[in-house]
Amino acid sequence: MTSPYPGQTPGTGPGFAAGPPGGGAPGQRPAAPPTAVYPTAPPQHQHQASYPASAPAGGGDLTPELLQTSIWSDQMVAAAGIPIVDIPFVTIGGGIGSFVTVDYLRIAGVPTDQIRILSNIDTPWKTYEYLTRVSQIPRSERIRSDSASRPDNIWGFPSYAVEEAVKDKSPAALWQVLVEPLFADYYTPRAGMVFENLEREAKRIRWWEMLVKGQVRMVRRRHGGGYFTILTPPDGAAPTKRVAYRSQYVHVGIGYPGLKFLPELQEFRTQHQDFHHVVNAYEDHEHIYTFLRSRPGTVLVRGGGIVASRVLQRLMDDREKYGLQTQIVHLFRTYVRGSHGKGAWLRRKGGNGFAYQGFNYPKSVWGGQLKARVRKLEGPERAQAYKDMGGTNTPWRRRWQAQMNAGRTGNWYHTLEGTAEAVTIGADGRTVSRVKLGDGQVSEIPADFIIDCTGLQADIREHRLLADLMDHSGVGRNPVGRLDVERTFELRGTANGEGRMYASGSPTLGGYFPGVDTFLGLQVAAQEIADDLARRGFARRIGPIRSVSQWLKWARNKQI
Repeated sequence: MTSPYPGQTPGTGPGFAAGPPGGGAPGQRPAAPPTAVYPTAPPQHQHQASYPASAPAGGGDLTPELLQTSIWSDQMVAAAGIPIVDIPFVTIGGGIGSFVTVDYLRIAGVPTDQIRILSNIDTPWKTYEYLTRVSQIPRSERIRSDSASRPDNIWGFPSYAVEEAVKDKSPAALWQVLVEPLFADYYTPRAGMVFENLEREAKRIRWWEMLVKGQVRMVRRRHGGGYFTILTPPDGAAPTKRVAYRSQYVHVGIGYPGLKFLPELQEFRTQHQDFHHVVNAYEDHEHIYTFLRSRPGTVLVRGGGIVASRVLQRLMDDREKYGLQTQIVHLFRTYVRGSHGKGAWLRRKGGNGFAYQGFNYPKSVWGGQLKARVRKLEGPERAQAYKDMGGTNTPWRRRWQAQMNAGRTGNWYHTLEGTAEAVTIGADGRTVSRVKLGDGQVSEIPADFIIDCTGLQADIREHRLLADLMDHSGVGRNPVGRLDVERTFELRGTANGEGRMYASGSPTLGGYFPGVDTFLGLQVAAQEIADDLARRGFARRIGPIRSVSQWLKWARNKQI
């Protein structure tokens, strides 16, 4: 059947449902998660760390002098009436990046009274669970992560596949790991299993004894060494508006700086104040699926990565489950027709618009030749290496392929290659995207809803804390524009006497280690940070004997 949409619809045909393809994947912050999504009740946190009980003389807030000064003295902070809490190590963010770093330090023997986690979320998985849920990966579905990439288990053994096989009393997961990817899709764990294990480990290392709730405003260097981290506690929780944490070490683990909409989508939302019909996949958009169950409609999906794949599957699952008449138009900026890449050793499979890759990065970035090579690169050479291994991609999964093939055959899934130039409101009240197609034609695509899955990230300066660090701490940008870190994940340029500041996660992408914004990448960064702190005498080294003894405690779920 022919497509009802103007212009060429590339990639029609049988697809690859039987097996993987053989031949030639200004900034706006995502909406804050309103609540964590737990299977039962949220964990209890009766032992959360407390704020100072009394306030010193002064206003207890940041003064113009403090805001304009890059290096603070103890007297300046005291004169502002901001109470000071002394703690050797502070981690900012409280998400999975903070969690794996604290996990390593606790296993390395650092007591809870020497660590504080400054965070505006109750649990380390809360933000990640919100983002996975709204991007159509609920607890029952599988995330894109390796079997041994366990943020709750620094050893990676037993793997998720082993745990799943034991829980399900079935060898299916073990068989899948054994024969992947030739005879089965890559094994990936269910989101719920990840969150349940994170909660187990958080209780074991006494996470909530170290947690202090609030919003971190800034980090400034201190005269004499170390840092002041300024926290804004929740209203009424502390006697002053700000609290200063004076520490020798700081870890920045805030995750993604924010989301950035494509210009024409941002302009549409701003002009019409319409956040209902044009949404980002990382925003809660359940109303779209609810609407489509009530009447037929058309959805324009933009992007070709893992999130686009998940949104497509949700639309197609609902169509099949409820007998819907939903029409799906899928717009690719870059349409991949087959294997592609720079050279024989950097080729990636592709087809029907998608670039296919099992995980976020090639596996060798976590411990193979690619990791070793990037570790030696500087400047433009490192930027080029990231460009060569980068690009939007998604895993190849049999169910997705079968669903898309059914949609092509049934003439309700339509793929287009092109660039949207503007979005307006049509005479019937629906959105209309003006698209310049790959063959040069210009077409107007009407749709009830637009779901943006392009995954654009805001610049690091869009995050207030990171912008302040760049203005006052001495840190610069790496070759791809993110925070510049050493091989130890120390923020380059921020050393202050014996004090050291570290960072991990997405804001450091472009450093000496690729894959920083993955579970295993966060663990590699945490291990480098823990080893550097051990060299400085703050923590013990996790040698063979300690590693074995601590693993036995982990296996018995013994609290440390």
